[in-house]
Amino acid sequence: MHRRLLGVLAAAFLGTASLTAASVSTASASPAPAPVKAAVDFTGIVALSNCSGSLVRTPGAADTDPALVLTNGHCYEGGMPSAGQVITNRASSRSFTLLDSSGQGTLGTLRAKTMLYSTMTDTDVTLYKLNTSYAAIRQNYGTPALELSLAHPTAGTDLRVVSGYWRRMYSCSLDGFAYRLREDQWTWKDSVRYTSSCDVIGGTSGSPVIDAASGKVIAINNTINENGERCTLDNPCEVDESGTITVRPHIGYAQETYGLAACIAPGSVLDFSRAGCTVPHAVRGGR
Repeated sequence: MHRRLLGVLAAAFLGTASLTAASVSTASASPAPAPVKAAVDFTGIVALSNCSGSLVRTPGAADTDPALVLTNGHCYEGGMPSAGQVITNRASSRSFTLLDSSGQGTLGTLRAKTMLYSTMTDTDVTLYKLNTSYAAIRQNYGTPALELSLAHPTAGTDLRVVSGYWRRMYSCSLDGFAYRLREDQWTWKDSVRYTSSCDVIGGTSGSPVIDAASGKVIAINNTINENGERCTLDNPCEVDESGTITVRPHIGYAQETYGLAACIAPGSVLDFSRAGCTVPHAVRGGR
């Protein structure tokens, strides 16, 4: 996980990385077909200095609310949170590069005002509140935010993992769920497991995992077993309810986001007492 990011930055520095109206009578008219859902693209995708991320909102967010950016806990500029650590409400001026829908162009730079939440316990997520609203971003850049799903994802879902860092999209299916996913000192709960075609690499950390049918964010990409090691850094292992460990070389994983999405209250603030909010939390400022 961490070593992959360092390797990516080195590769980028050396320049070696490459990716990749007719009218009808009312008597005979049939119901209008549902609008065709546009294919997933790079709308709402951002790049960080070392990771990927996305501009996100909850279904009930107001256009005037401060906008939010989602990435991994291990992408936090303050360093990777330790196991058991939750960090909340820290001042931040981190910048994010907002991509156009093709992923080839840059629309502008967004900037954080507050790091609302960061942890690598049970999940792997950092959530930033920006210094501007959803409405202002749409007015200035023509870009809407991606919607966070409030439902648990389903096995077999057609997925897109969209990396702002590499400007690359991966397609695969949701293979299943790991009861516990362990990597070095960290343990994550109910993790999404990809089929093998989402062979994610360093720099894809923090990419939104999008349900291709609905266009909603259902998880956040965070790791892959690189070389078959067991429960070590960059080599997560699955642990079932009985404690049995399974290693799946070259299989990637993501952390569900519905439990965090439920914590987001009007005004883009966190309220850990909200129904459905399941992420670990701590007193203001964390520890």
